[in-house]
Amino acid sequence: MTENNEQRIVSSAPKALSVHHAAAKSSPAETPFLSRAAWARILPFGTYIFFIILGDMLERAGFARAELRWLYPVQIGLVAVLLAVFWKQYAELRHAFITFRQAAVAIAAGVLVLVLWINLDAPWMVVGSSPGYDPRTAGEIDWLLAAIRIAGAALVVPVMEELFWRSFLMRWVEASDFEQVDPARVGLKAFLVPVVLFGFEHNLWLAGIVAGVAYSLLYMRHRNLWSPVLAHAVTNGLLGIWVVTTGSWAFW
Repeated sequence: MTENNEQRIVSSAPKALSVHHAAAKSSPAETPFLSRAAWARILPFGTYIFFIILGDMLERAGFARAELRWLYPVQIGLVAVLLAVFWKQYAELRHAFITFRQAAVAIAAGVLVLVLWINLDAPWMVVGSSPGYDPRTAGEIDWLLAAIRIAGAALVVPVMEELFWRSFLMRWVEASDFEQVDPARVGLKAFLVPVVLFGFEHNLWLAGIVAGVAYSLLYMRHRNLWSPVLAHAVTNGLLGIWVVTTGSWAFW
């Protein structure tokens, strides 16, 4: 039915017409599927994933992995720039930092996840294969590459991933107006969806799921995104040190 037809039918009832138009303006159909706040969390993560896909495509095209190692500094640099551009959209990260006790719990959780991560590597716990990131040149570690890798994994990736998986997706599954959702009150579906997807983002899928559970519980318990960010940073930072120390490049 056209708007003109509606106006003729209700011409004798102006109050009904005003109610009709008020309802139309508040219709869910006019609400964007993804808000600006959602895109501010999606774009940095999407950029990170794009470079992973790009690297795989270039390797398939014949480029040696050693030639592609400098993609990572570009990748992490662009993600950092996007996080800075959208920083005003991250209200939860502009709030007060977590308490000392919460920080201690987050650090302990990060260490526990690390221990489990490097041990949950049985064949059935792995999907696909990952050659990892090898910063060596002619058998010698390129310390600039190694330092950038550790810094990116410990300082940039935790913020980017926790904004996407916990701040956005976990709450968005619960309600499209995700910024109004209290993380302590998300349902089982909203808890499980990002945990499982986060797990299978990594080739060590079971370790990824365990990490996702730990980080999500921290967010729900402390109701502060800095808690899972800190835990994630501890896991990634210590993992980087362990990888360089042991030469277990496949874990990178």
